[in-house]
Amino acid sequence: MTGTDALSLDGISLLLVWTAIATYLLAFIAYTVDLAQRSVPANIPQREPLLVSGSTVDSSQKETAQAGPVDAVHPPPAQQQRLLWARIGTSLTVLAFLFHVAGTILRGIAAERVPWANMYEFALTGTALIVAVYLLVLRRSDLRFLGAFLIGMVVLLLGGATITFYVDVVPLMDPLKSVWLVIHVFVASLATALFAIACGLSITQLMQARRERRAQASETARPSGPGFLRTLPPADALESLAYRFAIVGFMFWTFTLIAGSIWANDSWGRYWGFDTKEVWTFVIWVLYAGYIHARATRGWRGNRSAWLSIIGFVAVLFNFTIVNMFFKGLHAYSGLS
Repeated sequence: MTGTDALSLDGISLLLVWTAIATYLLAFIAYTVDLAQRSVPANIPQREPLLVSGSTVDSSQKETAQAGPVDAVHPPPAQQQRLLWARIGTSLTVLAFLFHVAGTILRGIAAERVPWANMYEFALTGTALIVAVYLLVLRRSDLRFLGAFLIGMVVLLLGGATITFYVDVVPLMDPLKSVWLVIHVFVASLATALFAIACGLSITQLMQARRERRAQASETARPSGPGFLRTLPPADALESLAYRFAIVGFMFWTFTLIAGSIWANDSWGRYWGFDTKEVWTFVIWVLYAGYIHARATRGWRGNRSAWLSIIGFVAVLFNFTIVNMFFKGLHAYSGLS
């Protein structure tokens, strides 16, 4: 493949990536509208005063007395909306994902290697995997309420990486010419995608737990807080789901740490050298190991568990951005001058 052909393919790849970003932005707007519509209670009965045993009650109170207690935090499915905008957001996400994958593949063809050898390419692949995992999970569980968070994050990460980290296709550095580039970086990207979903669930868990506490402390049937939380699972269910994603992500991250050590020995003749990237990869492993251990054996549930999950993902983002950009070491493969 000639240099001109590579540049033209890379140009098409860049155009597809920007198209994907624009479509993701539309999906983010649709998901945001969905959350706004979830905030509006559906099928609220009209309060008509009725005289019962000499006292005045409204029709909703009569229905409550007949049907039992009403869960003000999580209404029955019959009262939930049809979530049209959530479906629109998902359809736009699928379309954007197709543009995204096409742009990533063309970048790899232009470079004649796997498309994750620098920060721009890692962002391409990593964000594609976040969306891929999200769409796969939707086939089993309805997590469309995470769409605004995850797709919004993809827009920021992918758009920021394309503006800030984009570099022309260049040959691989010698240490990267290894099969471990394919294995190590891909598995790390997959772990990052799982941690991102766990983080989104943990943030939602904190919001839902706060709303549930206010509902228990309040005598009113309508606790304060974002209305869309009324249509979401309870906080403990969100916590359990986040924990499952974190466990799977932790297994992939453990493999990433081991594979990185093997690759380091092949490239530099040692398994561990306290390079900044190595240290932060281990720090992330410790954070998630602590999160899993604390929740499983020490009973760290609720807000403490959620904050550990969020801090772990913040460390992942710090490792990808700040460490790659500002810390020098043997892993300085950002591609930036």
